[in-house]
Amino acid sequence: MNFNQVGNGTSHEGFCLIKTVEKKLTAKGIPYLDLTLADNDGEINGKFWDYKESPTNEYHNFDFVKVRGSFVPFNDTVQFRVERIRKVLPEDGVRIEDFVPSACLSGEVMLAEILKVVDGFSDNELKLLVSKAIGEYKERLLYWPAAKNLHHAIRSGLLMHTLSIIRLAQGVCKIYGYVNYDLLCAGAILHDIAKIEEIDSAETGIAGEYTVRGNLLGHLVMGAINIDRIGRENGISEETLTLVEHMLISHHGTPEFGAAKLPMFIEAELLSELDLLDARLFEMSHAVNAVEKGQFTPRQWALENRNLYNHGKEKDGQIDLL
Repeated sequence: MNFNQVGNGTSHEGFCLIKTVEKKLTAKGIPYLDLTLADNDGEINGKFWDYKESPTNEYHNFDFVKVRGSFVPFNDTVQFRVERIRKVLPEDGVRIEDFVPSACLSGEVMLAEILKVVDGFSDNELKLLVSKAIGEYKERLLYWPAAKNLHHAIRSGLLMHTLSIIRLAQGVCKIYGYVNYDLLCAGAILHDIAKIEEIDSAETGIAGEYTVRGNLLGHLVMGAINIDRIGRENGISEETLTLVEHMLISHHGTPEFGAAKLPMFIEAELLSELDLLDARLFEMSHAVNAVEKGQFTPRQWALENRNLYNHGKEKDGQIDLL
């Protein structure tokens, strides 16, 4: 944990995320908090023995807090004994992004680039449809993760994944001139937008549990339902809605992975392939970067149980867009 020592004593303090919190009782019936505290350096179990119950002293999963306490040994490990705890204030001058896994560009920067792409659409129906959809989710888009556990399960991960696919689409359209650029980019922007309703998240950008609708319907179906509603409210033609909705319900490629239909036109196929490419590269990069040069990763169940190899060769000067 990136906590700083306070004075010459054993106390340390710092900012962190409450990953989990549970109110428990001691053997004498006295309440205390059992916490999992986390930052970019790792996580640690914490105990707040002097907890006093009150409406102003409530803490929840994913609260961003400042703590002071001491590290104490416990059963061959180390716990953090909390002496003081409070929620982070604006005057603390700290950013959530510095304490939780986050996209390397801010949500504001990525959303601005995406909106610029939409503004450049020549298809006015697609421009209106995508703009209205973004407008409904704008605030949450800035920090929402793209998944609970797998690819882009980080703060602003949904925008990072979306922007990556748009940039891939821009390259593809330069090679294949017959691809409809507006339609492909519209699908890229909208394909996962219903994850905002599929997964719970706080402003910290850490994914919580799946919602009831998320479990029962999933973001492919929810996305098609929402886009159909938005389109009909704004006079979008049946043809345009049908094309976009097909891209949403088919972007997982096959029924085995949740698609209701196989992709049945070029832009739908491209969206499915680019979605898979970006997701796999993110997971591979994350896994390989966790081991030393010349080492293999543990088996990656989401990647056909492969052991991936870190060859250690650095980038050769290519531009790092994300």
